[in-house]
Amino acid sequence: MTDPVHIVGAGMAGSEAAWQAAQAGARVVLHEMRPHRGTEAHRTDGCAELVCSNSFRSDCAATNAVGLLHEEMRRAGSLIMAMGDRCKLPAGGALAVDRDAFSAAVTHALTGHPLIEIDRGEVAGLPPEAWGNVIVATGPLTSPALAEAIAARTGAEALAFFDAIAPIVHFDSIDMSKAWFQSRYDKGETEADRTAYLNCPMDEAQFNRFIDAVLEAPVTEFKEWEKNTPYFEGCLPIEVMAARGRETLRFGPMKPVGLTNPHQPTIKAHAIVQLRRDNALGTLYNIVGFQTKMKYGAQTEVLRLIPGLENAQFARLGGIHRNTFLNSPSLLDGSLRLKAEPRLRFAGQITGVEGYVESAAMGLLAGRFAAAQALGRPLDGPFGPPPPETAHGALLAHVTGGADADTFQPMNVNFGLFPPLDTRAKGRKAARKAARAEAMSARALLACDAWLAGRAAAA
Repeated sequence: MTDPVHIVGAGMAGSEAAWQAAQAGARVVLHEMRPHRGTEAHRTDGCAELVCSNSFRSDCAATNAVGLLHEEMRRAGSLIMAMGDRCKLPAGGALAVDRDAFSAAVTHALTGHPLIEIDRGEVAGLPPEAWGNVIVATGPLTSPALAEAIAARTGAEALAFFDAIAPIVHFDSIDMSKAWFQSRYDKGETEADRTAYLNCPMDEAQFNRFIDAVLEAPVTEFKEWEKNTPYFEGCLPIEVMAARGRETLRFGPMKPVGLTNPHQPTIKAHAIVQLRRDNALGTLYNIVGFQTKMKYGAQTEVLRLIPGLENAQFARLGGIHRNTFLNSPSLLDGSLRLKAEPRLRFAGQITGVEGYVESAAMGLLAGRFAAAQALGRPLDGPFGPPPPETAHGALLAHVTGGADADTFQPMNVNFGLFPPLDTRAKGRKAARKAARAEAMSARALLACDAWLAGRAAAA
């Protein structure tokens, strides 16, 4: 009997890695410290708990890189995508899920797999030497003991950035005489998708009063060792965005375009706050893009300045936590192994990818690599990395050597990571951009199918 693959962390990456390794025929021990030890952001002991947004972002595989990643994962038998599709909520062109149902479904699938054992307990420090095939998928909330051990082993300090959590509002506390349902530009194939977002409009005076309150609100104090940690640019707190310029939020999460207020159809809003359904019952809505580090008392006062939310009741207020990640381009090899200690692989946000789906995708690859190692298969050829033309391959290449190690920061999947196309599209800029994305997506899916077929034939 082969030694098991040990996976530390049952978040998005660890859960996907466990599933992929087990589906390939390897035995898996999945270690999760919750509920014995909690974190600053988790509230349950479920696998793949979503601690920030409930959105997997765009689900369009034809023209969006993250949608393409969704489709590649589906074709690769992803547990995360299968359960995401099962627990999806209306969200226009995005894939949003009921976070509790999603976590429960992932946990049920992993618990019921005959080759997966879930061990509840903390792995403090580096995994034992006896574990010869390990995936560290502890995510942005890696325990201090393990983070310090990794830093000591790599000979380099782990990098870190802050990630903020958006507030969640009880639907029945929203004033629907001011708010309305509509997805931007009525995007979506169904009526539920076209009405997936709640919109709260502001006139110019209301917007200015809101910005003043955001800028004046007290914020949580950082510990001394946290003060120089940079934010991830794709997940900035609203008060940080507002401090960059009064109009910044109007060109970000509060942009007023593509929406028409049925209560005042002839008046154009100066700014619009959107809320997205957070559960299947439609009883909870999260405020899109409103990550914040304002103190709780200030949050309720400031957010109730938003028209429609004057009497809002909050199921969860915004928060902030520290995300830890490696300088992967200098530390990891092409199969996500730590160069200084190849028995250790890393997956998920700790590798320097940003986003739920990107984290799960790194788990998918790490699980397959670890299974191949456990089953005595070579880590090249059909069992090696996916082609760089695929979304998986492009993201993997970026974090394991394509990025500049001196300036490395967390990255979402995007077409800028893909090998360029030889041909150039014609027409207007927008049309050229869409045609280029379509061509890259088509190329990626062909390469992905060939990679998966080669693995299946060699297994």
